[in-house]
Amino acid sequence: MAGISRAIRACAAASRRTLAAASAAALPKKAVGVPGCPGVGKGTYASRLSQLLDVPHIATGDLVRDALASPGPLSKQGKSVTLDKLVKSLAEIVNHGKLVSDEIIINLLSKRLEEGEEKGELGFILDGFPRTIRQAEILEGVTDIDLVINLKLREEALLAKCLGRRMCSQCGGNFNVASIDIEGENGGPRMYMPPLLPPPECESKLITRADDTEEVVKERLRVYHDLSEPVEEFYRARGKLLEFNLPGGIPESWPKLLQALNIEDPDNKRSAAA
Repeated sequence: MAGISRAIRACAAASRRTLAAASAAALPKKAVGVPGCPGVGKGTYASRLSQLLDVPHIATGDLVRDALASPGPLSKQGKSVTLDKLVKSLAEIVNHGKLVSDEIIINLLSKRLEEGEEKGELGFILDGFPRTIRQAEILEGVTDIDLVINLKLREEALLAKCLGRRMCSQCGGNFNVASIDIEGENGGPRMYMPPLLPPPECESKLITRADDTEEVVKERLRVYHDLSEPVEEFYRARGKLLEFNLPGGIPESWPKLLQALNIEDPDNKRSAAA
């Protein structure tokens, strides 16, 4: 663990620099965290913010999946951790809807940030991290997070979104076949989220993630809710938490999120269309 901490401290210097892209936006942030429930769309919104602010989008879920697909040893923690052992451990955790341990996530993140420092990256957006209070405390000890955007969505919509997720086995594109139309709460407007359908060439190549079953998704949501409240309070007490309730799909939610962040997109780098 000492080796991991040293690696994070070394690479954290990159995140302490000012965002070069900040002059193009009204949000002078250098390090932004985007947590949220499984299936809420963290990856989509983090990716859009990443492109708008011109900083890297670091998704802990992608780091785990990349580790599962990578040949050779993952890292060194006193001794080499072989891929076979890591794959067996990670596959069991992921396929049962459990959260990957802090040690594994911090290890993967430290490697990614170290690579970013070598490339001269200025700041970053973390997707899906921190998930636990321990992760938040570790992260605070090594770098400054300027803002945490907590995306929220009604649970029935979350479940439908997770079960509707599909990926093209050929091009790697992500799609969603769910059409969500839910009665508004307390007399509010209906929530409508149209499907994000694949192009014809991908239709026959769609696959479902192994962990996107109803049983696993419900377990992931339960685990998330148990762990999220202390993390929310951690950043709320520091004045760094922005809680944003998604009112619907991307066309409706994206402009309102930018407004909440006081960000303008004069170049229209990302269209609000899904």
